[in-house]
Amino acid sequence: MLNWLRRLRAPAEIVIDEPHWARLRRRLPLLDGMDAGDLARLRQTSGRFLATKSVYGARGLELDSDMQLLIAAQACLPVLNLGLEAYEGWQDVIVYPDEFVPVLEWTDDAGVQHSRAEPRIGEAWARGPLVLSWADVKAGGRGDGFNVVIHECAHKLDMLDGDANGCPPLHAGMSRADWHAAWSAGFDMFRARTQRMAWLDPYAAESPEEFFAVMSEAFFELPWEVRGALPDVYQQLVAFYRWEPMARAS
Repeated sequence: MLNWLRRLRAPAEIVIDEPHWARLRRRLPLLDGMDAGDLARLRQTSGRFLATKSVYGARGLELDSDMQLLIAAQACLPVLNLGLEAYEGWQDVIVYPDEFVPVLEWTDDAGVQHSRAEPRIGEAWARGPLVLSWADVKAGGRGDGFNVVIHECAHKLDMLDGDANGCPPLHAGMSRADWHAAWSAGFDMFRARTQRMAWLDPYAAESPEEFFAVMSEAFFELPWEVRGALPDVYQQLVAFYRWEPMARAS
């Protein structure tokens, strides 16, 4: 039971009280510089997220209200100007104490079945749960480019029109050709210059979908780096998220 929550028209909306919001602000430097109106909308959207999603621990982890709010606020930042409806179609956020090890199974072209255990700090399923490592959630939101919550939520947005491929469904007025031109060039440039872009997680070179997710982390955490190194990608992110993070960073 979250005794700091008061339900309005349950379960559609939850009011987050001032002490919990103040503690969140101290724990999340990522929000520094946001104007009062955006912060108020983020607070309300975080309450709606907690009212409509089930956020709970696994493997013995018990989440208190502050922990749930830390996850919700970071999850809501990418959809602050898109609407929480972008997260419809799934319900659960499962949080492990630390990295978890799912068993991946697949069948190759010859019909042979394979399996592999692979440690992860986050995972997003198209119509299933968002899975996170609490140790890594705590390490994010500090303005250093790392944010597992935003990373996995970017995958959720990428999968809105099917499998993750680095191109989420674009808004009216956005050009798919311009998107692919910017992202293809950016991906190729990053793979060629990984050693000279130390601010970006090398995992971005894994695939176009991971490049999109890692760049989304950096867009909210280190926007000046993204704009300076990959200005065309930055402008596509501004158009997609309907957000100009440099207004906060400046």
